[in-house]
Amino acid sequence: MGVSLGTIFLSEFFGTALLLLMGLGVAMNLQLVRTYGGSGTTLMGAFGWGLGVFCAIYIAGVSGAHINPAVTIGKVVEGSGELAPGVATTVGSVALYLGAQFLGAFVGSVLAWFVYRDHFDQTEDQTVQLKSMVTYPAIRRHGHNFLVEVIATFVLVFVILSQGDTPSGLGPLAVGLVVIGVGITLGGNTNWSLNSARDLSARIAFSILPIKGKGSADWSYWWPPVLGPLVGGAIAGLASAAW
Repeated sequence: MGVSLGTIFLSEFFGTALLLLMGLGVAMNLQLVRTYGGSGTTLMGAFGWGLGVFCAIYIAGVSGAHINPAVTIGKVVEGSGELAPGVATTVGSVALYLGAQFLGAFVGSVLAWFVYRDHFDQTEDQTVQLKSMVTYPAIRRHGHNFLVEVIATFVLVFVILSQGDTPSGLGPLAVGLVVIGVGITLGGNTNWSLNSARDLSARIAFSILPIKGKGSADWSYWWPPVLGPLVGGAIAGLASAAW
């Protein structure tokens, strides 16, 4: 007997929400004023996101713990016929996964902001406010930034597809370590999105949240961190199918 679509939705929703709550939490802790994480490093940020992925996989195990549209697209392109054991790949199931991920990422972004709302209000630098929620390139060259996201996400999704479908044993830890590894090796250019929901949902949240003195959400840069991971995930699916 297969898992219900409602259970699948909740699994991906809560898993992705937890991922964004913890991932953005470490970004805010590192960048906003008057936090205890202000003396932290890039490695601390990478570990925060990696541990967020580690925890989220356990929460979302019943749905295969995609928690990332790039993983879902990779599974579709791979051609196994299932998004998770017992979950057939259909237009409806793919839409369900993506909807849950984007909505969960939005809720996780809002919760992370709520935890650090006082620090947002005391941070006068608008760029720092923005960078604590969305990806922001070190050197802005949109085409190159897009390709960096494609490459980095390919590495992540290809490893995930190669290590199996079941989030058990070392699976969650392995994926968390891959996220940390990609972050500290390939993340210096774009601040590594790797996840379309992570950036787009957080950017929407930033746009509508009552953040004191905030500036633009930098919508001119939306597409490299959103489309790049989708393309990288699709290429990883093709590579996994041929592997």
